Amino acid sequence: MPTISQQSDELKAAAAQSLPAEVIDAFDRSVQGFREQGIPAETIRPGDKLESFTLDDATGTPVDLDQILATGPAVLVFYRGGWCPYCNLTLRTYQRELLPRLGEFGARLVAISPQSPDQSLSTAEKAELDFTVLSDPGSRLAHRLGIAFQQTDEVLAAQRTLGLHLDRVNAEASVHLPRPTVLIVDQNHIVRFVDVHPDYTTRTEVADIVTALDNLR
Repeated sequence: MPTISQQSDELKAAAAQSLPAEVIDAFDRSVQGFREQGIPAETIRPGDKLESFTLDDATGTPVDLDQILATGPAVLVFYRGGWCPYCNLTLRTYQRELLPRLGEFGARLVAISPQSPDQSLSTAEKAELDFTVLSDPGSRLAHRLGIAFQQTDEVLAAQRTLGLHLDRVNAEASVHLPRPTVLIVDQNHIVRFVDVHPDYTTRTEVADIVTALDNLR
């Protein structure tokens, strides 16, 4: 099976052929800016304790961290939204290749975005996801972890030309997003693995997550 990186490269090549040049330029400038910034100093690190949180799932049911950790470690995936093709290919890859591996670790997979519960439900249904999808209104949890940012006006304008109005799909009309991030948290709430991607076109590979889970045993 192709890696997430290989699939992303195909997406980028297709986008370069189909999207307006000014949109591509706006997105590229944004990515370059985040690459230059790197990972913020306040970002959560391995060894830090993840404080408890409660977020609504796709049906509007509250889910807290202790529920997520009830049977073992958790793989928490922060993604931008169901409108993001790079997020969709990643979630589908995790569904297909990562989810079947989690039983051997007693681990649970949870995806978190700033979308409203309705939008999260749409994402889960369209991608046929069998794992929990949570809504992080205003990206407040992502801000607490140091991985959130506000989209620039240039990028928001470029997205609107493509028919995406971020304030309509996100809870609380927020235009804040998380940097694509994977955390692995043990049952003591200790973060054991962190992978933050300043470039939204890249993601954590399945093999890296499995290796990190194996290291917990």
